[in-house]
Amino acid sequence: MTSWGLRLFRLHRPLGVLAGAMAVLLVACGFGLLLDDRTLVNAPLWAKPFKFAVSVALYAPTLAWLLSLVQRGRRAGWWMGTAFAVGMGTDMALLVWQVLLHDRPLHFNHATPADVTIGNVLATGAFTAWGATAAVVVLLLFHKLPDRALTSALRWGTALAAGGMGVALMMFSASPAQQRVLDGGGKPSMIGGHTVGLEDGGPGLPLLGWSTVGGDLRITHFVGIHAIQALPLLALALVALSRRYPVLSNELVRRRLVWTGAVGYAGVIVITAWQAMRGQSIVRPDFWTLAATAGLVAVVALGGVRSVRAVSVPDERHALRGF
Repeated sequence: MTSWGLRLFRLHRPLGVLAGAMAVLLVACGFGLLLDDRTLVNAPLWAKPFKFAVSVALYAPTLAWLLSLVQRGRRAGWWMGTAFAVGMGTDMALLVWQVLLHDRPLHFNHATPADVTIGNVLATGAFTAWGATAAVVVLLLFHKLPDRALTSALRWGTALAAGGMGVALMMFSASPAQQRVLDGGGKPSMIGGHTVGLEDGGPGLPLLGWSTVGGDLRITHFVGIHAIQALPLLALALVALSRRYPVLSNELVRRRLVWTGAVGYAGVIVITAWQAMRGQSIVRPDFWTLAATAGLVAVVALGGVRSVRAVSVPDERHALRGF
């Protein structure tokens, strides 16, 4: 772990500091979940900081690695990583302050002017992190790595991650009940929420908290932002598997498999968003959700078979161009 930490610091010091802070917070949250039975919005008090710490602890090293691949515009890339570290670090500090130290909701909280101010600062940090990630997408569009499959995975992964961050904006619209209070001239203590069709605080999956009775946009948000890890890992796994399966030693095959994986991943994002917006729980899919999922599985399977058959294509000029 010490060697890994030093390597991360060499790649990007601010992101290394952020990842180290998240590791400390993870340990603290682990003890908190075990020893503290307090709840907030019908969920364990320490659950939200734990989930965010896991996500940021994965995201910061990934972004540092991506920036290490940038050859042109390295200085700009460094500042983008720093902007992400500052923005997300600010949000995590506010999370600790508001939730752990004051037992108050962080997101959507309009109970007091101080809560609104914290929410505005939080939004600024989140937009800064989103903008930095989107800028990395632009940088990667103009870089070609030795392995074209990995290049495609990095580009698709960062693009889908930027979109996943954008999904969070959908959570800040007033729910029907909150809108009725606003229309009546009142001031609800909460504006927005994770759950579609119901208010937050209902039954949810253990630790994750995702609603088991209504739609939940956190699922799409979570899946989306971690595309930045999933797709590059797919590309690296294909390289590792090429030692056992010679067909994967063909770069065109690996690249097409990455494209197929990206289409499948994007499909998961779309289906989970569609399901959530219809107020449907992830654990209670209806016929149409199941049909769409089956269709996506069929498309990915067919794409995988056709990708493997690409080894028989004599000229790569016939391959699809794109990400």
